[in-house]
Amino acid sequence: MNEDALARVDLFSGLSKKELQFLTNSCQERTYTAGSTLFAQGDAGVGLYIVISGKVRIIHKSNPEADEEELRVLGPGEVIGEMALLDDLPRSASAIAIDDVKVLLLPVWEFRTILRNHPDITLNLLSVLSRRLRKVEAE
Repeated sequence: MNEDALARVDLFSGLSKKELQFLTNSCQERTYTAGSTLFAQGDAGVGLYIVISGKVRIIHKSNPEADEEELRVLGPGEVIGEMALLDDLPRSASAIAIDDVKVLLLPVWEFRTILRNHPDITLNLLSVLSRRLRKVEAE
């Protein structure tokens, strides 16, 4: 079942069934209740989150006294937390469950192995990051 969900994710859409099975076996399924935190701004990046069901708010605070800013809302088929895995810097934002959420967590070491072994995923990731950057620059 999770293989089908992963096949619908832009990053992994080009993978074979065997590769999707490997990816699924590398993931840990996690659930979060509405209002709970998946990860907080400043945390170390331990993995990439793939939303299977529910919606997640991505929020950012420029400093402790500032109001939080909602960056986006993500839902099924979307990926969260990839930036901290690429640059080894702390999380740049927090992820909060809007409603009950089910995710697959791909640990950082598995994520990096997959990127090394599957250049097509790396290119897909660059495309996703580029679209996000263009959107921010256009605002």
